[in-house]
Amino acid sequence: MRAVLLNKTDDDFSCDVVDLAEDALPDGEVLVAVEYSTLNYKDGLAITDSSPIVRSWPMVPGVDLAGTVLSSSEDGYKVGDRVVLNGWDVGEKHWGGLAERARVQAAWLTRIPEDFSTYEAAAIGTAGYTAMLCVLALEEHGLTPESGPILVTGAAGGVGSVAVSILAGLGYEVVASSGRVDSEGDYLRSLGAASLIDRVELSSEGGRPLAKTRWTGAIDVAGSHTLANVLAATAPHGCVVACGLAQGMDLVTTVAPFILRGVTLVGVDSVHESQERRQTAWSRLATDLDVSQLESMVSEIGLDDVPKSAADIVAGKVRGRIVVDVGR
Repeated sequence: MRAVLLNKTDDDFSCDVVDLAEDALPDGEVLVAVEYSTLNYKDGLAITDSSPIVRSWPMVPGVDLAGTVLSSSEDGYKVGDRVVLNGWDVGEKHWGGLAERARVQAAWLTRIPEDFSTYEAAAIGTAGYTAMLCVLALEEHGLTPESGPILVTGAAGGVGSVAVSILAGLGYEVVASSGRVDSEGDYLRSLGAASLIDRVELSSEGGRPLAKTRWTGAIDVAGSHTLANVLAATAPHGCVVACGLAQGMDLVTTVAPFILRGVTLVGVDSVHESQERRQTAWSRLATDLDVSQLESMVSEIGLDDVPKSAADIVAGKVRGRIVVDVGR
């Protein structure tokens, strides 16, 4: 089988597309014929060795995979079942999806809804599933389209693109923040964004503890100063959902938004979410995501293109989602 393989010895890091024997795969209850994987921001960090994402070497990266079951020692899955895997530390501790085969734990797999093809399930992937978890969190806080605008940071990226599409489809007024509003403005509007703001408005250090209210809720992929400034501009009793760290892991803010406006900050951990919650998110994706918009969000590459595309995604040059056809 062909696979992307990362290796590191002391300071010597390598990323190669290689041929591996199937018996080199780690232990697991289910063998999957992978049809598609993806490139997420975390994959980009791992493949470029920009951050200590990988915790076991050598490693086949790829936090997503979609394909069909080849064999299973668990009664819950049979040969031919279509499955998707998102998270569960694959591509970090356990070999991931950027290979033609994967052997994984049955508990990590989710059945692909009948509404989606295997390709569409991969195109949605961790980014889309995370976006849906964020939307669920806003809804559970009680926010509705009548509550007011919802901000989405990193709106031209994978999570952001799907979040904008879902929220707009549900009737929310979406404010899309991006560092590429000039080049991606038409794209974001096509997904349903009502207005655009440049990310520099939110990413500066040392913002005010409280700012003029601009949105009732937000989905933030950036963290750091962006998240602090998003909180400062959130309306009373609003909700901000944090799911990423594209700007940084730090968060220097004050208690003002929480004790003077009653703002709620909710964290989303899509990697270790329960199967019940995953199934809920995928069921909602099947009803709430306009699949016809996936085409504008997705670019497709082969395994040989992975290293360059990984560098592009870390550099913020990628629109939407990258699907990897592992068979080419």
